[in-house]
Amino acid sequence: FTHENPVADRTYHQIDNGISTCMYAGYPALYMQFSKTNEFHFEPYWYRGLEYPKEQERGYASDEDLYVPGYFEMNISKGESIIFAASTSECKPSILPNLFTTEVETRSPRDNFFHCLVNAAHQFHNSAKDGARYILAGYPWFKCRARDQFIALPGLTLSIEEQDYFELVMQTAEKGLREFMEGKPLTVNIYEMEKPDVPLWCVWAIQQYAKAAGKERCKKLYGSLLYDIIDYLMLDKHPNLTLDKNGLLYADAKGKAITWMNSMNNGRPVVPRSGYIVEFNALWYNALKFAAVMEQESGNIERSNTLEELAARCKEAFVDTFLNEYGYLYDYVDGNMIDWSVRPNMIFAVALDYSPLDQKQKRGVLDVCTRELLTPKGLRSLSPKSGGYNPMYTGPQSQRDLAYHQGTAWPWLGGFYLEACLKLYKQTRLSFVERQLVGYEDEMFHHCLSTLPELFDGNPPFNGRGAISFAMNVAEVLRTLELLEKYKY
Repeated sequence: FTHENPVADRTYHQIDNGISTCMYAGYPALYMQFSKTNEFHFEPYWYRGLEYPKEQERGYASDEDLYVPGYFEMNISKGESIIFAASTSECKPSILPNLFTTEVETRSPRDNFFHCLVNAAHQFHNSAKDGARYILAGYPWFKCRARDQFIALPGLTLSIEEQDYFELVMQTAEKGLREFMEGKPLTVNIYEMEKPDVPLWCVWAIQQYAKAAGKERCKKLYGSLLYDIIDYLMLDKHPNLTLDKNGLLYADAKGKAITWMNSMNNGRPVVPRSGYIVEFNALWYNALKFAAVMEQESGNIERSNTLEELAARCKEAFVDTFLNEYGYLYDYVDGNMIDWSVRPNMIFAVALDYSPLDQKQKRGVLDVCTRELLTPKGLRSLSPKSGGYNPMYTGPQSQRDLAYHQGTAWPWLGGFYLEACLKLYKQTRLSFVERQLVGYEDEMFHHCLSTLPELFDGNPPFNGRGAISFAMNVAEVLRTLELLEKYKY
């Protein structure tokens, strides 16, 4: 933050239709210019004590002084447009109207809800000098994280008919995933590739590509990767995933945070999840079934039958392990340790294309999610009826860490919930899904303009919190909008 000080240089220089000024030695000069002749009035002031409520809310320093060198004055006619430019280099004022028009044309308009989301989707694109393409997890502080990238990729690309960018990102992601599976150092800037569910989410992303681009093209581009991921997991090559005889994947995560619920406090996970983890195994069953279909259509009948047999064992064990007498799924099971908490991770077993649950079981899970987890801003990370419910993501870092996955609401989870609704109840839930989406449209004017934040408080008024723009949330709302159109017709 800046505060009033005597070191700041107040001098300025007149340039074409504006001024240049440099507050501190070694800083670049700031050039401020207009497309129209103007008069600059030098009236330097420090505006003291500007307060930033979001920073204050998070326990950080939250006040600042800002320096203003003066103001510009000019005449303007009715209907006339004037372009203002601030830059670290001087330009000819005559080019400003064309430059502004060009900049506007290269961006998606933000004149409605959908266009705002498309504009936000493009802001997550990131490219390196070597041509590698990435999806950033969010703004302002997130880098490219493997799990986030695979979850967000279909919504940010396929749902807005940008298949080519999906392929570019997958080209980089496949390179990184193969390097990890082969035990080589990563040459790509993708973080958290070691998380156990990353290969499973990669298969899910490929599955979405197959639906958008066709199975033939999917087999051509990603058939080999799909085959290698399934083999990698079946042969227990992952350092933290073991395929048990019952067909389920086991992850040893004692004292570690290996799932998307990754908040830590005093060196320990706030939400310890280990053993048979519900979304890992829902994704695993879905991956086996999808791979079996792809192998069958490629003529590899023996391989397909092997995968189907494993999927059948997985399905039986999944129901026996996770489904309880109250109609919902345990969050994880590790020996005698069973987590009875009502959490949203069970929704994937209903939303994925291939589910180990029958229709009655799916409805039971969805009903519990509706009663205890649903908010206008997505699904809560924990039911208010479960122990440890902490829905308000406010205060200093340690306090926020304790609330991060203990009741806060997440739109990306809401996307899978709405997909489950449409798959189970089809057109009878169209109006319900549309009403849920209105809750996100309202957010275009809050927290950060024209995008969706990382999470929301789990209790009314469901204020936006965390990162100002979050890729998985934008992606899943875009994917829900696409699904909504498909079910309408």
